[in-house]
Amino acid sequence: MDAPIDLRPEIFAAARERIRELALHTPLLRLHVADRADIYIKCENLQAIGSFKIRCGANALLRRREMARSGVFTASAGNFAQGLAYAGRALGCPVTSYVPETAASSKVEALTRLGARVIAVPYDDWWAMLAQPSDDPSFIHPVTDPDVLAGNGTIGLEILEDLPRAATILAPYGGGGLSVGIAAALRAAGSDARVIACETEAGAPLTAARAAGGPVTIDFNPRTFITGMGGPAVLPSMWPLARTLVADTAVVSLSQVASAIRLLVERHHLVAEGAGAATVAAALDRDFPGPVVCILSGGHLDTGHLVSILQGNVP
Repeated sequence: MDAPIDLRPEIFAAARERIRELALHTPLLRLHVADRADIYIKCENLQAIGSFKIRCGANALLRRREMARSGVFTASAGNFAQGLAYAGRALGCPVTSYVPETAASSKVEALTRLGARVIAVPYDDWWAMLAQPSDDPSFIHPVTDPDVLAGNGTIGLEILEDLPRAATILAPYGGGGLSVGIAAALRAAGSDARVIACETEAGAPLTAARAAGGPVTIDFNPRTFITGMGGPAVLPSMWPLARTLVADTAVVSLSQVASAIRLLVERHHLVAEGAGAATVAAALDRDFPGPVVCILSGGHLDTGHLVSILQGNVP
């Protein structure tokens, strides 16, 4: 493997124990569709902050207790910063988040409620903070930090506990921390389950990188109803891990994601943001080996977008 990642089982077990008081063991439910009985949804949208990011944010901050007084900062579209802010409030640690100007207003408002300082910057400037991260020790990278990956991996441990025979795990691909973290935890546990990274037509950098043999710049539209997912390129530091640990990608359309959001609301009474619903869209689009687990990564969908989608539109 070209980039370091600790695959010892105890790393992920320790992260799970560390975040136990802050992060829920979320339910794994069978998806209500007539023609597939082997699709499940992992409801991370039910976490206290409405996203799986409580796991990685809490684990990263709890591993940095010495910085609790001076504070930490990150570059996040909203969900990771909320995880940090939620843990920071519990520990008395100030949190600052740089967010892209395209960030969903619901995510920015949630950050403010949690007491975080929010600084909006142009998307290109925000992306540069991820691609060329600061070496300031108080900066916590939302994707590649080892403690972030370990926190994300706790989802994999819960899936193995609740559905040991799971064969395919579908995870949205934003920066790559979720899919890689889960895949790393599964490998550490000796599981043969394959992790598939889900992307959309708005921008599929991992699919492009796999085709080209390395990260390439692609056309990316950040102004869709799907936030926190996709990007202009795979982060260079993430590529070796994604190439090694992620089995494949699945690209879906915006209309397929909107349909998946409607299905989740109508049949499960669950609101999933576009990134999370993309996994359900992929499961319904392709016949993956089952059982299949779709990670509903979060529920931060702007109300206006939700209303439009429920009316049958693609906002």
